[in-house]
Parts: sequence; C-alpha cells; structure tokens
Amino acid sequence: MKNRILSITLLLTAFLYSACDDAFTETPPAEGVLSEENLKDAEGNFTREAIELFVINAYANLYGNNVGDPWLGTPDNWWFDVITDDAHKGSDVSDQPDLEQLRNYTYNASNPYFLTKWQTLIGGVVTANNVIANSEGVEGVDDLVAEARFLRGHFNFELQRSWDKVPYISEDDTTANIANTGDIWAEIEADFQFAIDNLPAAASIRANGMSARAYLGKVLLQQGKYSNALTVLNEVITSGAYSLETEFEDNFKSTTENGSESVFAIQFTAQDGASGTENGNLGSTLNHPAGGPYGSCCGFFQPTQDLANAFKTGADGLPLLDTYNDSDITNDNEILSTAAFSIYTDPLDPRIDYTVGRRGVDFNGWGLNPGADWIRDAGGAWSSGPYLSKKNTYKESDFSDAQGSGPWGQQSSGLNYNVIRYADVLLMAAEAAAETNDLATALNYVNQVRQRAKDMTPVSDAINYNVEPYTAFADQAFAIAAVRHERRLELAMEGHRFFDLKRYGATDATQILSDFETNEQRTISAYDPGAFAERFLTFPIPSGAIDISGGVLTQNDAWN
Repeated sequence: MKNRILSITLLLTAFLYSACDDAFTETPPAEGVLSEENLKDAEGNFTREAIELFVINAYANLYGNNVGDPWLGTPDNWWFDVITDDAHKGSDVSDQPDLEQLRNYTYNASNPYFLTKWQTLIGGVVTANNVIANSEGVEGVDDLVAEARFLRGHFNFELQRSWDKVPYISEDDTTANIANTGDIWAEIEADFQFAIDNLPAAASIRANGMSARAYLGKVLLQQGKYSNALTVLNEVITSGAYSLETEFEDNFKSTTENGSESVFAIQFTAQDGASGTENGNLGSTLNHPAGGPYGSCCGFFQPTQDLANAFKTGADGLPLLDTYNDSDITNDNEILSTAAFSIYTDPLDPRIDYTVGRRGVDFNGWGLNPGADWIRDAGGAWSSGPYLSKKNTYKESDFSDAQGSGPWGQQSSGLNYNVIRYADVLLMAAEAAAETNDLATALNYVNQVRQRAKDMTPVSDAINYNVEPYTAFADQAFAIAAVRHERRLELAMEGHRFFDLKRYGATDATQILSDFETNEQRTISAYDPGAFAERFLTFPIPSGAIDISGGVLTQNDAWN
C-alpha cells in the first residue's frame, strides 16, 4: 500500500492518485508525473504537501466517477428517489431497463446500479485509507488525517445505510476483500468524532469540525439514537455557524452556492467541451428536460403526482397531512402543449414551484413551462407523468456558469450537491425532538423552515400560495407526522427520501409506498405499479461483488 505514483491532471487542478500493481510502479514516471521519492523527506516519510495531495484525491472520489458509469455511481443518490414516492424514472418506458427494475421493485442482486455504487463507495474508502496510512510518521498532519476520516465516514455511511451488512476496511488492511459480517456504525461514529476533535470548527467548503458534528448527528439519527442525535444537532444549531438562506432557491444556484445554508456539499464545476466534464455532475447528466429551453437530454428523474399533491395546503396555510392525496392537483398528463390547460387554483406551498416543474409556471427563469413538449414520453405512453425536476437543472440566470458539455452532446451540471444543508439539520433535530416527545423544540425547528417558505420570493404572484407556521403540535403522533411531511416538502428530489422511509420503519414505509402505487394510477393510466415489500428497504449485496470476492462477501439474509 506504500508504493504509489501520483499523476498530475492540470485540467482538474487536482492531483489524482492511483494504487497500482508492481508492474506499473516499476515504470519510470512520464512527463507531468511525480514519483513518491519527490514527495518524501530525508527520513523517508511523506511531506505534509504530499499528504495534502492524497487528501485532494480522496475528495475527488466524492464525484462518483472512479469506477464504471458515473450515472450509476452518482453521489446525489437521485436514482434512490426513483424507488420511492417522490420520483419516476422518466424518459420512456423502454429506456434504461435496469432503472425500470428499481422503479417497479423487480430488481435483484445482479442489477448493475448496485454494483457500480458499491464499487464507487469502496473506492472512496480505500482512497481515504491511503491518506491515513501514508500519514504515519508525518508530523503536523492531524487535520489532514481528520479530513480523510470524515470522508471515510461519509463513504462508509453511504454503504451502511444502503446495504446494512457491509465490510469495514481499515487503513491497516492490505486488501479491500473483507468479509461483511455485520454493521459498522461504531466505526463510522468514531471517524466523525475524530474529525470533530481534530478539525477547526469554522465552516468552510472542505470538511470541518462543525460539518463533522452535523454529519455525526445524521449518523445517529439514522440509527434511531434520537436523544444523542438531538444533543449533537443542537450543538450545530446553537453554534451560529449556519443559517437558512433568505431565498430557498439560492441553495440550487451556482451563483449563490456555498452560502450560509451549506453544511457539506460536493463541489461541482462546469467544463466546456474542449476540457471535458470531469468536474461536472456526470451522475445527473441525463436528468434535464428532453428538449426544453436549452436543448438538453434526456428527460429522466421526473417528480410524481404524489409529490406534487403533498404541497397542498389548507386555508390556514398548513399541510393536509392525512388528506393531501385524496385528490390530485390539476395536471396536464396526456394533454399536448397545443391543447388548452388551466393550472391548479387551490392553495399550495410555494416550494412546489422551486421543486416540481409544472405546465404554465416559470421554469427556472426560462419562461413558462409548455408541458408535453418538454416531456420525453409525452405523446407515447406518458409512463412517468407530466412533471420535471427543477432543483438539479440550470437556472437561466447562471446558465453560463452551470452548464457543462461532453463529447456526445450531454450536459453535466456544475451545480453543487448539498449532502447536508442547514434546513436538513433543523429537520433532523426536529425529528429527534419529536421522537423523544420534546414537542416545543420540534415545533420551533419545523417553524423556522416553514417561516422561510412563507417569506421567500414566490415563483409567481398569480398562483394561490399559502404557507404558515404551525401554532402548536397537539401530541407526539401529530408532531412526528408534521416533521416527516416537512422533510418531504423541503428536501424533495434531493436524494433523501429512500433513507427517510427506511428510518421510519418497514411498517410505515410499506404502507406509504403501497398507497402511492395505488394512487399514482389515477393520473398516469400507463403507470405499472410494482409490489413493494420490506426487503426492498435494504439493497442486495451485488452479485458481482460477491463473485469478485471469491465468496468472502455474503448476501443479506432478505435476499438469500
């Protein structure tokens, strides 16, 4: 693990590291390549500068481009939402059959989405381990080791919450071929605690002590350690390190990213066709309108009717927690753009129109969405409904900064992906408070998020928006329901919904998704519902990974 070569890729303005076999490491370095001897001191230890390069490479693994198709290994987990009630696959019914299996719950351990995501995350763990291993004997690098442990915690957390039974690969292991005998929650917690103890608390775009604290709270919450999670998340909230953006939309614009609400974000940068798209979000490259205002491709990742309905409010400005899906908001499914259409006139939470692209409403500054003309399967089966995703797509005001292009015409977004933003912190803390029956704290944190929704600039003055804070939570059951609904409204289409449902438990998740499968057919006549079952809350260990391991890895019990 110590014999390595570092290659410098100037187009990325970063140093990319490769752990290579002996034959490769015996090859003399080419022009533009640093040998490890150039990066060591007189005692044979790597310098701090060398460790910094290893850290930069570990960050590069956040992009999800380190193995296979980045669309499958994407760090924003958008295709996880396709397994839930938030998103349809999009495109047309025949495109990406492996993704169609995820949507209708017919997938198994051979689905390539699982193998690529697994390998991507394992690769991230290994690069973080390289930083830690190479830091042995190097003075004054505790902060860099802490960044590496933060990143290792991130990659391991993604593995753990997706697959449940995963291997723990430490910096002392000489192979990634480790048995998956159980969970690794304790190791993940230890990594984030080390980062808290050894990084400056001040917020920055790199891992820092406060973002590590927020991440630890997220880890504790996912395990149902509500009291501990609330303590940690309260420390983040009361620190004053973060605050809600005045404008909800500023979390999804390149010109305002890394603002006061950004706790930890993956930094993407658009590149032009000449220099490639390596720093853009290649994982979401096909998730723009099919056609649309900037000639994009390919119409995947469409919001559901169920999600659109969730934004209904009553005359009091509060969500319709139990009845929002009794009927559908007016939509233009199976209505061509040349036909007449009238938009929904009853009250809605204004966040709908920063999240769900609807006909007759401005689409990210590009003008009124014409509906079917921008929907890939319109005029065909209409298999994914009439809506477009807005948070991950370019705004007209920052198009020149955010658009990247690739060799066959694809467009990779330069918009950052918010792994954790401050509204998420508030709502995680609200959930922990509600689960521990601290209703006053839960109410406070939910209302901060709702107040921002009330005060932000609406997309249109002509639409009947109405959102108000809650006056009280009547009891614990109501508080839990309100918090869960608020998370959906605030964080929809951001890759959180699958893990939220998993945390809510098999009984609740099964009921929610079974209801969704039934109700969605009201709007989308061509919708082919699946049959959700508890085992779908845990991914199968990829059969390809088991084969590569020679049987060292074993399958999750639910998938045997």
